[in-house]
Amino acid sequence: MPDPSSSLATVALADGDAEPRQRFSEVLRGLAARPVPVISIGDVLNAFGDRAFGALMLLFAAPNMLPLPPGMSALLGAPLLFITAQLMLGRATLWMPRVIRERSISRDFFALLTAKLSPILHRAERFLQPRISMLLHPVPERIVGAACLLLAIILFLPIPFGNIPPAFAIAAFALGILERDGFATIIGWLATIGSVLILAAISSAIIAGIRAFLEQLWVLIG
Repeated sequence: MPDPSSSLATVALADGDAEPRQRFSEVLRGLAARPVPVISIGDVLNAFGDRAFGALMLLFAAPNMLPLPPGMSALLGAPLLFITAQLMLGRATLWMPRVIRERSISRDFFALLTAKLSPILHRAERFLQPRISMLLHPVPERIVGAACLLLAIILFLPIPFGNIPPAFAIAAFALGILERDGFATIIGWLATIGSVLILAAISSAIIAGIRAFLEQLWVLIG
C-alpha cells in the first residue's frame, strides 16, 4: 500500500476545497528523507502517481546537466528511451517492467542529487503555472514524446559534453508536462532545435577530422 506521506492525491478539506498537489521538489525531498537504504524507480513511480511521465523524465534528465561520473549519462539515458517511447505512443499511464521498477540507487546518493537539483528546481517552480494548454493536448504531447525520444537517443550517445543540451530540453518538456505549462514546452522545443544543431556541428567536425586523418595517412603511405 502506498505511503500516505508521499501520496499526491488531493485531499478534501472541511470547507470543500482541495489541498494543492506537492511540487516536484517537495516530493523529491520526501523520498530522500525516507529511512530506507535505497530508493527504487518503483518508489518514484508510486510517489508521483498520475504525473509519473513528467516526473521520471525530469528525474533521469536533470542530473545530466550536472557533473557526473563517466558512464552515468548512459545509465540515466536508458530508462528515458523506455519512458519517452510510451509518451510518444500516447499511453495514458506509464508502465514499467519489474526489472526496471526494481532498479535502485542508494538513498544517500539520491539525497545528494536532490540537494544539488533543489536550488535549480525552486527557481524554475516559481515561474511555472498552467498556461498555453493547447500545447499539452494529447496530440501535441505525443509529438513532444517523439522529440524526447530523439533527445534521449542523443543523450545515450557517448558524445563529450553532448549530454547537457538534450538533458535541458527533456527537463523543460518534463516540467511543462508536470505543471501543464505550455511556456516550458516552448523552451523545450527551442532547446531541442539547439541540441540537434549542436549534434550536427559535432558530427560534421568528427567526420571532417576523420577525413583529414585518412587523407594524411594516404599521403604518408603513398
